[in-house]
Amino acid sequence: MAKIFVCEDNVELGIELKSVLQMAGHSVLLVDCLSDARPRLATERCDLIILDWGLGDGTGVDLLQEFRAAGGTTPVLMLTAKVRPSEKEYGLDSGADDYVTKPFSFVELNARLRSLLKRAGRPLTANMLTCGDLVVDPAKYYAARGGQTLQLAPKEFALLEFFMRNPNQVFSPESLISHVWTVDEEVAADTLRTHIMNLRKKIDKHGQPSLIETVHGKGYIFKGS
Repeated sequence: MAKIFVCEDNVELGIELKSVLQMAGHSVLLVDCLSDARPRLATERCDLIILDWGLGDGTGVDLLQEFRAAGGTTPVLMLTAKVRPSEKEYGLDSGADDYVTKPFSFVELNARLRSLLKRAGRPLTANMLTCGDLVVDPAKYYAARGGQTLQLAPKEFALLEFFMRNPNQVFSPESLISHVWTVDEEVAADTLRTHIMNLRKKIDKHGQPSLIETVHGKGYIFKGS
């Protein structure tokens, strides 16, 4: 488990980021402005920092430059809607280790965080996810059941990883879509049902209950052991 410092001025997104990171097994410290971030960064030990570029009382780049000038070495991922190459170059030259533009997929964000933590030799959540003879290795994009490799489409793999990180919890279709698809992708509930149906065909064993159950009127649950 890693301790992750998040500075995001969009309160709704910040809360969602905290929830997603906690579901991935991390401890999260969340602030929403520069004035709160400065003293906390000066006193709190953390393994990774996520900084929003645009803050109500300054910029994440300002904070990043101050942090690096003071000798801070913690990996930093910039999170921003700025997409021009010159802006990305400026963020990286200011000391960011990675740069993710909005809108983004939480699956991609988690993958980038795992990469940063691994490169820095920081603590990670367990790479290998298991449920009986079902095995998923997110770092290697590998899934197998009973020793047989599963050929999963990207969204199927993302759904399975999310379910296995959060077993025995009911998730609404809207929640699953928000975690697996980016916010600019228009995804209907029928599309999610189709992906789950295809995923079930690939991971379930004939004659045995499905690992992914439908909770009528509420959503879906992965029955992990």
